[in-house]
Amino acid sequence: MKTIFDFNFANEKALIRVDFNVPLDANFQVTDATRIEAAKPTVDKILADGGSVILMSHLGRPKGINDQFSLRHIVAKTSEILGVPVHFASDCRGEVAQQAAANLKAGEVLLLENLRFYKEEEAGDIAFSKELAALGSIYVNDAFGTAHRAHASTTIIAQFFPEKKCFGTLLAKEIESLNKVLKAAEKPVLAILGGSKVSSKITVIENILDKVDDMILGGGMTFTFIKALGGEIGDSICEDDKLDLALEILEKAKAKGVNIHIPVDVVAANSFSNEAQTQICDVRSIPNGWQGLDAGPKTLEQFGALVLKSKTILWNGPLGVFEFSNFANGTITLGNFIAQATANGTFSLVGGGDSVAAVKQFGLEEKMSYVSTGGGAMLEMLEGKSLPGIDAILE
Repeated sequence: MKTIFDFNFANEKALIRVDFNVPLDANFQVTDATRIEAAKPTVDKILADGGSVILMSHLGRPKGINDQFSLRHIVAKTSEILGVPVHFASDCRGEVAQQAAANLKAGEVLLLENLRFYKEEEAGDIAFSKELAALGSIYVNDAFGTAHRAHASTTIIAQFFPEKKCFGTLLAKEIESLNKVLKAAEKPVLAILGGSKVSSKITVIENILDKVDDMILGGGMTFTFIKALGGEIGDSICEDDKLDLALEILEKAKAKGVNIHIPVDVVAANSFSNEAQTQICDVRSIPNGWQGLDAGPKTLEQFGALVLKSKTILWNGPLGVFEFSNFANGTITLGNFIAQATANGTFSLVGGGDSVAAVKQFGLEEKMSYVSTGGGAMLEMLEGKSLPGIDAILE
C-alpha cells in the first residue's frame, strides 16, 4: 500500500482528491471543518518536501454550475486551517484550471472549483479524468468518504499515474483502522450495531460474523428481533417483513459461535417525542401504546461489562433516539464505556453517520481510537465490498 511517505514531493505538483463536502450555514460559513482538518497532515508533508498542492473536491449535489455549491465559500476556512494562503481556480477544467496549475509555485496550494459542476465527474468520464490528470505530476487520494464511488477524480484518474499514485494520510489511516477490526483484530472482538433497521445492516452483520466474538444489536432494530422471538413490542418500530431474517441471523451466529446480545429492558415512551411520558419495561413486554426509545438500566449494565472485557470494538449505530435529550442516556453511557475501555488499551473504531454524530455531540471523539470520516464507504468495506477508489491506487 503506497502512501505519501513513499514519495519525496520536491518539485512535484500533487493533485489531491480530498473530501471537502462540508456543511455550510445560510451565510456560507463552514459549520464543521473536520474534513478540512483531516487533510492537513497530507498537505503539510507535501509542502514540507518542497512540492505544491492542487486540491480537488465536490460540495453538495449541484445540478450543473451553481454558486450556492461553489468551493470559493470555503477558501478562507481552508487557508486558516492549512496555515497558508489558498489560491482558487474558478473552474476545475479548461484554461482557467490549466493556467492556475501552471502558475503554482513550490509551497503553494490551489483549490479547484467543484468537480460536480460537471456531470462527467460522477459518470467517471475518461476524457474529463485525463484533463484533471494533466494538472498535476503525482496523484494522491485522501478522500475516504467518496472511495466507494467510481468517479472521475476518485478512481478513473489513477490510471494516468501508473507509477506516481498513493494514499494520503487520512485514507491510509481509514484502511489501517478497518483492517485492524476486520483482519488482525486482538480478541475478544465486539461489534456494536445500532440504528433503526435490520435491513440496512444485514450485509454488515453477515460479513462480520466470522470476525467477531460478540455482537450487540441495539437501537430500533432490537424490536424486529424481539418480535421474531415472540416478544410483545407495543408500538415500537419493527420491520415485520424481516422477522424470518432476524431468526436466520441468530441461527447463523449460533452456528459460528458468536454471542448475540440484545437489550433486556428499554425506556419506553407513550409517544415519539422528547416530552413523552416514560417507563422502564422488559423488552419482551412493552404495553400497547408505548414504544421503546432507549436502552434500559439492566441492558446498559450488561453491555458495559461486555465492552470492558473486549480488546477490539467496532461501533456503528446508536442505542436509542439520542437526538432527543431524554432518550440519549443509552448512547452516552455506551460511549463512556467504550472510552473507558479505550483508555485501558482496547482499540475502538467508530463509524457511520449517527455514531459519529453522537460521539462528537457528547464530547467523546478524542476518547476513541479512531473515528471514521466516511459513512457509506466504511459500511461497504464492512460488508466485504472492494472500494473502487482504493483498488485504483493498489492496482
